[in-house]
Amino acid sequence: MPSAVVSSQGAASALRFGRFASMGTVAVLILIAGVWASWGTAHHVMLTKGRESGTIAVTRCGADTCSGPYTPVSEGSRARKSVVIEKNVAVRKGQTYTVVIKPGSDEVVRSGPAGVLYAWVPLGGALLLASVVVAGGLQRMRSAWVMAGAGVALLTAAFLMV
Repeated sequence: MPSAVVSSQGAASALRFGRFASMGTVAVLILIAGVWASWGTAHHVMLTKGRESGTIAVTRCGADTCSGPYTPVSEGSRARKSVVIEKNVAVRKGQTYTVVIKPGSDEVVRSGPAGVLYAWVPLGGALLLASVVVAGGLQRMRSAWVMAGAGVALLTAAFLMV
């Protein structure tokens, strides 16, 4: 009888560890995906040293992009007749935005606080999704609430800035 009890306790411990390891891996992968998706734009906005920065006056918008003339602000930047910015909720025709030019292209991304927050929106969504995994799979409620709160704060700040 004692060996059967020890065997079932060992199996329960193994299952508990397996659940913890697999859900922890899923949560970490979700967060890595959020950082990866955000970093594609965020590094242009956050690491601006040596990059051309200026403003775009949006004059035309298509299905996926908007364009307009670029006026330089940074030293060494040159004026351009037309640059392209991704069309999203943060860009409207007739408005002027501070931007940073992606190196080697005529494509720009928003800069300043609004640009930084908008760039990290995918991480905010990943934090919300990972909080569900942490709460349900790992049963770490406090950590899940902190992650969800951070995600909601990031998304709300981006919404209010845009």
